[in-house]
Amino acid sequence: MIRARTLQANTGAGAGAGAGCVSGPASGPATAPRPPLAIVAGGGDLPRRVMEACRRDGRDFLLVGIEGHADPQDWEATVPQMWIRLPRALSALDDLRTRGIATICLAGCVRRPSVAELLRLIPDRRTAAFLMRAARHALGDDSLLRAVVRELETEGFTIEASHEVIGSVLAPEGVLGSVAPDDVALRDLRFAFRLAKAMGELDVGQGAIVQQGIPLAVEAVEGTDAMLARAGDLAREGPGGVLVKTRKPGQDTRVDLPAVGVTTVVNARAAGLRGIGLEAGGTLVIDLDRMVRKADELGLFVVGLGPDDIGIGSDSVTDIDTGTTGGESNGND
Repeated sequence: MIRARTLQANTGAGAGAGAGCVSGPASGPATAPRPPLAIVAGGGDLPRRVMEACRRDGRDFLLVGIEGHADPQDWEATVPQMWIRLPRALSALDDLRTRGIATICLAGCVRRPSVAELLRLIPDRRTAAFLMRAARHALGDDSLLRAVVRELETEGFTIEASHEVIGSVLAPEGVLGSVAPDDVALRDLRFAFRLAKAMGELDVGQGAIVQQGIPLAVEAVEGTDAMLARAGDLAREGPGGVLVKTRKPGQDTRVDLPAVGVTTVVNARAAGLRGIGLEAGGTLVIDLDRMVRKADELGLFVVGLGPDDIGIGSDSVTDIDTGTTGGESNGND
């Protein structure tokens, strides 16, 4: 049974010092010093949340914006920053070393270009060598990110997860707002969870949408918002569908966890969905309280799904009772 849950903020604590970057004001007594952080930023709200957490904790940071993905207008001039192009990304590591930064957080959305696209943009020698190694394998997003993490660690850098910087922003288990799923929605949640995990096994996507036992969409390169728009065009009559977001089986939780926020809720409502299921402990939530308030306002449920709710271990994609046969409910929960 999916249980209700009272939301509790967890703001975290810490302090840091470093060279070559600017720190925010400390907020409270210092504990163990935290090393200066390079925030490698793509699009979306997550990089700003990481930056705000550094300021909150008095931790030195440097924004490393990815040109064409992060928007310079999102960052005031007072934010310590440098900008890089993906084809020359590895050359920036020497700059980080000069600034005394050895810890990196990868945050935000990056539209994945093909290796051919990157090679046409004249990469530096170090990045070109990495791309040629990557080109020998048919890498999905998770496999490619694992290769990036290995490369950074080989260069002597430590990778820190965005949720570890921010504090507790992973989806908790249970009903997160005032709206709860009914039996039909629960069956759809179980099926969508299985579908998303199956696609994750193939290193394709991190989400799926199901309505009354019918798969409307699975996430691929287009991302969640585009998937929601597509599902809205395919919606059936009757009770609306559900979106489920899950991490990929075996995914490195330091990078590219599935993420949701207020925009996800608004777009889900526009697509005619009734609610959203999030893998508990495996989905980043941007501004949890605000997202839940918006869901309540729009009449959508948001639930954190644990193994007991789905009936399987969090990485398995088999043996889930979807309660559906041939795309129709059989009336059993």
